[in-house]
Order: sequence, then structure tokens, then C-alpha cells
Amino acid sequence: MRVLMVEDEKYMARAIAEVLKKNKYSVDLAHDGQYGLDCALSGIYDMIILDIMLPKIDGFSILKEIRNQRIETPVILLTARGQVEDKVSGLDLGADDYLTKPFHADELLARLRALGRRKDALLHDGILRFSDISLSPNTLMITSNDKRVKLTLKESQLLELLIHNENIILSKDTIIEKIWGFDSDVEDNHVEAHISLLRKKLSKIDSCTQIKTIRGAGYTLAAGRIDI
Repeated sequence: MRVLMVEDEKYMARAIAEVLKKNKYSVDLAHDGQYGLDCALSGIYDMIILDIMLPKIDGFSILKEIRNQRIETPVILLTARGQVEDKVSGLDLGADDYLTKPFHADELLARLRALGRRKDALLHDGILRFSDISLSPNTLMITSNDKRVKLTLKESQLLELLIHNENIILSKDTIIEKIWGFDSDVEDNHVEAHISLLRKKLSKIDSCTQIKTIRGAGYTLAAGRIDI
């Protein structure tokens, strides 16, 4: 699971990041609001830990903007002790949970696990659906028109990423960062190859859902046949 932590207290942020990494989370840090917003808008994160008091742009403004952009990534808001109005404002703006500073790392881990379970529960019977296709990430099977075909793990992850980002154009860099990671040496042609293979499997099950190429920008799912 990939986590973005937006926190200007660098020592605390690094300490929490180390704990998260030891618990198998991938963590990126942002120490000011502007950079945090830029990262959040990439759409590559599974969870966001967001402080309210930040330089350049405050946490409330970041939260409002990502929700305006229809990014539904779960957000844990970090609030000051006793600031009930901050908690209320954050929840009203679309935060999923909050933690009061100072907090114990174990509590943060518990909140992340709870949000992860809540996110998974949004899948109906573990199945993701878009237009005429149904994807089971657990079995790597994709179904349409009573036909089914098995995907590779990366193909399943790629299709899941596209489904979760409906109506959003995903660049090759974003796809690489989300599926292979920031430190990967995967190149653009690797993404193109996976897109091509995924398109062939969609065609094999006679799906009208296709992966649209936006030249110079990236890819997005489209319901209905298109020219590619």
C-alpha cells in the first residue's frame, strides 16, 4: 500500500515513515502544502496522512482541492489537541478519519488498516466493474459477455488502476510509479506493451470497453468502441 504523508515537522514525519515502512507500507513525504497537493493530485496513493498546519498551503485547502478533483483517496487528518472545530471541518471537507497530535504509531497503523478494510469493502463480492467488464483482482479473471480470460498480475493491477481512475487520464509515469514504484527502471515501452496485451484480452472476451490513448497525455478507460 502506497502512503503519502504531508507533514512539515520533518523529524516526526521521518520517524513515522520508518515505522510504516517496517510494516510493509511504501511512504512518500511532503514537507509543505504545495508539494503535498501536487503529490496528492497524482492519484497514485492508496492513503494520505495530512497535517492541517502546513507552509504554503494548509491541509484544509489540500483536502478541498483533491475532493473537488474527484480524488477519493482515503485521508487521515492530523489535528491539534482539543481543536474540535478542526475535526469537524476536516470531516465536512471529506476526511475519512483524524488523529490528534501527539499520537502513537500503533494507533496510526490501526487507522490505516481500518481504512484499508473499508476501501476493500467498497468492492461488491470482491469484484470491480466498469461498463460491460467485471474484474476479480483476487483470481485475476476478467469477464464480459459470458466469456472470461485470465490476466497476469501486472495486467490486473493496470486494469484495476484504470477502473479506479475512471474519467482521469493516467500518464505513463503515473502508471509506472503506481504499479512498479518510483525506484523502478521500467520504461515507457514497458507500459505500452502491457496496454497492448490488455487490449487484446479485452477483445478476446468481446468487450466494448477499450483503453483510450490520449496522445501526449496517457490512457483512460472508455465505455464503447473507439479508434485507437
